Amino acid sequence: MSCGLCAVLWLRVAAMVTPPGEPFNACRLSLTQAQRKGAAMGFLARACAHKLAGMTTAALAKNLPFSTVPGEGIAADKRRAARHLYWQGWRISSIAEYIEEPRSTVQGWKDAEEWDKAQPAQRVEAALETRLVQLVMKDGKTGGEFKEIDLLGRQIERLARVQKYGETGKEADLNPAIERRNDRPKKKPSRNHFDEEMHEKLLDVFRDSLFDYQKAWYRNSQERTRMILKSRQIGATWYFAREALADAIATGRNQIFLSASKAQAHIFKQYIIQFASEACGIELAGDPIVLSNGAHIYFLGTNARTAQGYHGNFYFDEFFWTHKFEELNKVASGMAMHKQWRKTYFSTPSSLQHQAYALWSGDRFNKRRPKAERIALDLSHDRLAGGFTGEDKIWRQIVNIIDAQRGGCDLFDIDELRTEYSPDEFENLLMCGFIDDTYSVFPLSQLQSCMVDSWEAWDDVKPFMTRPYGYRPVWVGYDPALSGDSAGCVVLAPPTTPGGKFRVLHHRQFKGMDFEAQAEAIKTITEQYNVAYIGIDTTGMGQGVYQLVKGFFPATTAFNYSPEVKTRLVLKAQNVISKGRLEFDAGAVDLAQSFMAIKKTMTASGRHATYDAGRSSETGHADLAWACMHALANEPLEGASVANQSIVEMS
Repeated sequence: MSCGLCAVLWLRVAAMVTPPGEPFNACRLSLTQAQRKGAAMGFLARACAHKLAGMTTAALAKNLPFSTVPGEGIAADKRRAARHLYWQGWRISSIAEYIEEPRSTVQGWKDAEEWDKAQPAQRVEAALETRLVQLVMKDGKTGGEFKEIDLLGRQIERLARVQKYGETGKEADLNPAIERRNDRPKKKPSRNHFDEEMHEKLLDVFRDSLFDYQKAWYRNSQERTRMILKSRQIGATWYFAREALADAIATGRNQIFLSASKAQAHIFKQYIIQFASEACGIELAGDPIVLSNGAHIYFLGTNARTAQGYHGNFYFDEFFWTHKFEELNKVASGMAMHKQWRKTYFSTPSSLQHQAYALWSGDRFNKRRPKAERIALDLSHDRLAGGFTGEDKIWRQIVNIIDAQRGGCDLFDIDELRTEYSPDEFENLLMCGFIDDTYSVFPLSQLQSCMVDSWEAWDDVKPFMTRPYGYRPVWVGYDPALSGDSAGCVVLAPPTTPGGKFRVLHHRQFKGMDFEAQAEAIKTITEQYNVAYIGIDTTGMGQGVYQLVKGFFPATTAFNYSPEVKTRLVLKAQNVISKGRLEFDAGAVDLAQSFMAIKKTMTASGRHATYDAGRSSETGHADLAWACMHALANEPLEGASVANQSIVEMS
């Protein structure tokens, strides 16, 4: 309670026990006398006697609001009443008339006590104190008056906090609970947390976004083993990323993504992060991602040594392109050995000779089984288009691009795609047809030795940096687009020692670009890498691209295709690949498909052998493979050696 209020109460008591003009003696107010005035007065007597003892009423008046002395009697009451009326908005003349005092007197009180300069908090506090004193001094208080005393005391305390906040600016002065709250140990917010409402919202967004064939995958998500043969670009990676997150939230089960490379596996991670952000506003973090319910989501490459030790539902992406599938599948299937886990395999088709084909066809199931227990699976599209669980308890499905279109996916122009791709390529990439690479110049069995997990194998490559390979030299191969064709670009890191390995740092396909746009794309490559060599096919539109590129890179090498030039390019590539000197990321399935498409044929005259991949003005194919061979051609056919290299010393 403020000193002003204490002074008011004590002066009221002093007026009762002290003769006018004599010093106030606290001892004169005995506890018995105070108790006659109520318990509150006894408390004040004990608490404040040591402060006010010996002071005259005139001295005590300094502690009163606006120097009003109770000894003045009715005049003091009128002055206090006039002040409160003025603060309530009354005019001076109205106040004077109401209290029956001359206007000049009221004006004098106003000027002397500077009523206008009082702050709002001071005005309210004065009114509260006046009312509180009246109630405290009243005999025979009612229950409501005791409640009002308590309320007024709390309001005065609140005003004191406001005054202190005005001096310090600390929010804790206004609300002590803030300080108590800050003193408690900080509780870390739950990381990667989805509450029940968020989960329901995520499921609604998930189900509403599915095409019909994806709904079939969802209906069969509890199958122990699923194998899906699919067309390219129908949203399988996107779907299974969402399915895995939804299952991890609902069940707390671990989810494991196994891809041809770690870079490929992290595409799933990006889809999951994007899904959580868009559906619920949750920013997932961590590698692995650990949800608040304990579910772990792992993203692994196809390295049998690093893939061991995990358990959960696993998703095996592009398993038909994995090197040493049998070895890796033993590790992968061990992750889901418990009956609560689920296994999902999905991929575009590769070669009939691939190890995974035995699992797809049922030959692996029949191996070492008596003839009476062997199965014969119907792998036709008609049988598997809707999904079917075979005798080996594997649920299989084929989804080609026509099925996707019938299932609601309107993202493709089928007629245009038939024009862009050769019949063989269309059958393999989009209609789920396997390749018999027996006649391929570059069979899959050879190319698999070139596939590595680049994120683990290449420590000196930083794919997300502005300059991924620093300022070390690279070679660029470019196969320009013809009419209706696609262009291919490959960035190759040459060997650092004679006989070392070539590495494909970057590859990309471009469609629908004129020769100026293609040249601009190459210029962008030169700004990201320290390009030491560029090789371009100058056949057809390639001549225009070559001329523009030569303007900013004069040392560009031209390849004018002929049977002899093609033979030289293929022989060099065969030499490099057969010796294990070429490496590219295992997730670069399109690059492997491009090499597999090249076959040995005869020229139109039938006099010479050449190499072709169905390229014509109507169809485009193997552009990435040819681009890679343009870059490889910078090394002599016999390889780098002392005999074909020279050193120039400059002083």
